[in-house]
This record gives sequence, structure tokens and C-alpha cells, in this order.
Amino acid sequence: MSQDARTVTVKLLDKEYTISCPDGAEAELLASADYLDSKMREIKSSGKIVGLERIAVMAALNMSHELIKSREQNRQNVEMQLRRLGNKIDRSLDRFDAEDASRNTPDENA
Repeated sequence: MSQDARTVTVKLLDKEYTISCPDGAEAELLASADYLDSKMREIKSSGKIVGLERIAVMAALNMSHELIKSREQNRQNVEMQLRRLGNKIDRSLDRFDAEDASRNTPDENA
């Protein structure tokens, strides 16, 4: 273990694990462990899956699915915002072109 790493004890389904993590990342590790523990408890309480390893694998799969869905939703949101921004730019350019064209039209009374 490097000098920049710390050990943190986390509890998953009442079993303790000692994990090494970078200095300063302890709070994130603990929050991650709490989230994983809550997901594992949900699966355990359903009664459909038995065994710590199976529960952990199912929790990992469920969390991976959540992450993939969240990434897709974020991608769609970014695409929508980019389309809106593109439309706004197009409208501004159209107005600018129209104003420029009206300034450059020769005055017939001159």
C-alpha cells in the first residue's frame, strides 16, 4: 500500500471489509459502500436470492444497469441542449443576415 492510501472499514450486510483507498477519498468510499449495502439489503429482503455472493452480483448488475440508463439519459439531455443551442444560433444568424441585407440595400431615393 502506498503512502497516499488509507484503509477504511466498510460494512456490507453486517460483514466488515477493510478496503484501501486514496487519501481524501474515504467519504466517497463510505458513501459508495452505504449505497451498495442498501441495494444488497433490498435484494436480500425480496427473498428471491440467497447467498452473499449472489446478492452482491445481483446488486452489481442492478447498479450497472442504473449507471447505463443514467448515462443514456444524460447523453439525450446533452443532445437536446445542443439542438436547442444550434437552433438559437441559427435564428440569431438569420436575424443578423436579414439586418445586414437591409443595411446593404441601396437607397432608391439617393
